[in-house]
Amino acid sequence: MSLDPALSERILRAVDDGFFDQVEFTRELIRFRSLRGEEQAIQDHLFRVFRDRGLSTDRFAMDREAIEAHPGGARFSSEHSEAPIVVGIHRPRRENGRSLILQSHVDVVPAGPAAMWTHPPFEPAIDGDWLFGRGGADMKAGGAANLFCLDALRRIGLQPAATVTVQSVVEEESTGNGALMTHLRGYRADAVLIPEPEDEKLVRANIGVLWFTVEVRGLPVHVREMGSGANAIDAAYRVIAALRELEERWNAEKGRHPHFEEEEHPINLNVGRIEGGDWASSVPAWCRLHCRIAIYPGRPAADAAREIEEVVSAFSRADGFLANNPPRVSFDGFFAEGYVLPEGSDAERALGDAHRASTDLPLETFMTAGYLDTRVYALYDRVPALCYGPASRNIHGVDECVSLPSLKRITGTMALFVAEWCGVEALA
Repeated sequence: MSLDPALSERILRAVDDGFFDQVEFTRELIRFRSLRGEEQAIQDHLFRVFRDRGLSTDRFAMDREAIEAHPGGARFSSEHSEAPIVVGIHRPRRENGRSLILQSHVDVVPAGPAAMWTHPPFEPAIDGDWLFGRGGADMKAGGAANLFCLDALRRIGLQPAATVTVQSVVEEESTGNGALMTHLRGYRADAVLIPEPEDEKLVRANIGVLWFTVEVRGLPVHVREMGSGANAIDAAYRVIAALRELEERWNAEKGRHPHFEEEEHPINLNVGRIEGGDWASSVPAWCRLHCRIAIYPGRPAADAAREIEEVVSAFSRADGFLANNPPRVSFDGFFAEGYVLPEGSDAERALGDAHRASTDLPLETFMTAGYLDTRVYALYDRVPALCYGPASRNIHGVDECVSLPSLKRITGTMALFVAEWCGVEALA
């Protein structure tokens, strides 16, 4: 049942009243240079923020053994973050409503060359309706919204009438192990909402993601005698060509996957980093490719990983040099399956009602070809896992920014959704 219109209006007005503070809090989060492995400071900050808001707090480390034993867990590497997971829990006086998890991640991707940015990436700046800064859209604005939608209720003397768990995780940009760790820790709810930057739409289908590394060995000689050697970097480019053929085969299968049929190129292989060689005048003895590829929902990550290994192996057997020097493939990041959000849940209807009340528009759904932590709750908890958040530009790129009017609208939607899904009671 939808909220009383008068209460909805009070909640939206409370969001508006607190929005200046919300933007300032978001800017505060952007100033933390929370690259992978450098998230301790921001997590400590959020732990204090949760505690000061009266939430029960929990702070815990990754359990490597448990994560790597889980089918959705990614292998650890030397680059894996050791920052803690931070959780704040609101408990009502009486549990009358339906419980909810609000989650966000604080890890951000590297900013790239600072000279390419209009504003320094970790010095948040407002230009017109846009807030600029690395991680502002992806997804510190969403993390702030998780708290300020609850603040809006408190501003009018209300609180959720059910348990609300606010989770701040790391490793979302590289393994997904942070969200999985909250699952392994035992946190559960009747629904989950993650306000990633999704242009005020609900994600209906989401791809899975694999990260893998291909290591190629060459035969080093002086460049004057390069005909007698074997260039590992040249050989790596031949391996890339074989992987591109795999990418095209997987894209050709899109018609068999609902929600992907109309996408021009749903499966993307990205060679994100290449390392190789030791000296410009030496034929390189080694090359390492760091790759990311998408997989369709419903396909086990282990199955897709085997096919990648088989493609590299088959190509190598037909290559004059690689046949005797086969590359090594390893999986060292995302090992995550995709999901499709079932239609018609009570949680989706409640979010749709809240979105319409906040924006005067119906809630649209779409497929996104990036990784989302909602996969943990959709696949392993089997609860409605809603990914919905503000409009943005240039996430993972230069001049990343989030739309402030959109951020206000989705915060209003979230506050209304919490009130409807969880119910409300007077502050204790």
